[in-house]
Amino acid sequence: MNHEPINEPLSAGLYIVATPIGNLGDVTMRAADVLARCDAVACEDTRVTGKLLKHLGISKPLWRYDDHSAENDRRRLVESMQSRAIALVSDAGTPLISDPGYRLVREARAAGVSVTSLPGACAAITGLTLSGLPNDRFLFAGFLPVKDKARSDMLTQLSGIDATLIFYETGPRLTKSLAAIDKVLTGREISVARELTKMFEECRTGSAGELNTHYSAYPPKGEIVLMVAPPTEVKINPDDADDLLLEALATLKASQAAAQVARITGLDRKALYARAMELRQR
Repeated sequence: MNHEPINEPLSAGLYIVATPIGNLGDVTMRAADVLARCDAVACEDTRVTGKLLKHLGISKPLWRYDDHSAENDRRRLVESMQSRAIALVSDAGTPLISDPGYRLVREARAAGVSVTSLPGACAAITGLTLSGLPNDRFLFAGFLPVKDKARSDMLTQLSGIDATLIFYETGPRLTKSLAAIDKVLTGREISVARELTKMFEECRTGSAGELNTHYSAYPPKGEIVLMVAPPTEVKINPDDADDLLLEALATLKASQAAAQVARITGLDRKALYARAMELRQR
C-alpha cells in the first residue's frame, strides 16, 4: 500500500498526513501525493486545510473532525475508511501530537482498517534541534496547565526527570509559565522557539528570569515551543543540605521543605523528608 503508483487510486484506509508548521514549502512529496489521491480529508479547521490544498492545487471534500466531534461522527468516518481512502491532518504539523485524532486511530485499528502514517514536520522536534539543549533524551509533555497550581504541580512532577523537557505554549501564557519554571526548576537553561519555519523565526535561550523579562517587554504571538534543560548534577555537602532544610522548615511543612530542597539540590526527596523529620524532632 505504501508503494502504489502515482495516479492510481489509493487503497481504502486511514492515512495520517503531517502538514507544514509554517512554511508551506515543507510539505513532503508523499504528503502532497496522498492528499491528491485520497477520497476525502478529515481536518480540524476546513479553512486552514483549504489553504494548504489550494497551495497544492488540490480540491477534495473536507470533513471537519476534532476531539469535540460526536462519537457518531467518528463511527461514520471509520465506516467510510472501509471503502475509501481518508487522509487525517491537523492544522499544522504531525496529527496526534497535542492534536485530535488518537481516538479515531484506535477505532480504525479495532475495526480492522488499514492505517498508514506519513512522517513530516513536528514543532517539538524542530524547536529542539534549534535550541542547542541536550537532545539525547527528551520528554514531550504537551501544553502546561492553565491554572497556576496545576502548572506548578506538573513542573514539580517532572522536575526529577533527567531529560530536556519540551512543552507547547501560547503567547499570552508564556510569561506565567516562565515565572513558574523560574520558581520550580530554578537555575535551568531555557529555550523559547517561536514562528518556526516562518520569516521571523526565533529561538532565544537563557534563564527563565531573563526570558520572562524579555517577553514581558515584547509580548510574543503565535504558537511556541518551550524547552527546559535537564537538571545538572549537583554535589552538595550533607551539612549544607541540613542548613537548607532548617531554613525551609522555618516556614514550610516537612514534606514541602523536602520537595523544595530536592528541587534546588537534585537530592532524593524521600531521603530529605526523612532527614527533615529528624531535624524537626530535635
